[in-house]
Amino acid sequence: VQLQASGGGLAQPGGSLRLSCEASGRTLSTVSVAWFRQAPGKEREFVAGMAWGGGTNYADSVKGRFTISRDNAKNTVYLQMNTLKPEDTAVYYCAASSNFWVSITPGPYAYWGQGTQVTVSS
Repeated sequence: VQLQASGGGLAQPGGSLRLSCEASGRTLSTVSVAWFRQAPGKEREFVAGMAWGGGTNYADSVKGRFTISRDNAKNTVYLQMNTLKPEDTAVYYCAASSNFWVSITPGPYAYWGQGTQVTVSS
């Protein structure tokens, strides 16, 4: 599976961005997908994920603000980010796993996109 992430950029606090992760080589509906992020000097952390069956999981820090979704026709996963905060600033990565479930740790994910920078600042 090859993953291509896009959609990052600069947003003001309270603003919104939508990240996209387009896949090739395998249908996304047959893998679990997730978004992770990594801020400078910090470990990569789980943000949101979607399992094979469509079930979703979110980090507590983004619940109610971020939404992960999947467009099977476009073989693309999205991360809609609303009410952005400065602490959301990080490089965001999409990842895919052959597991049925969503893992909140990076280890089980064999496939990674290249990362897209999100900066939240006034």
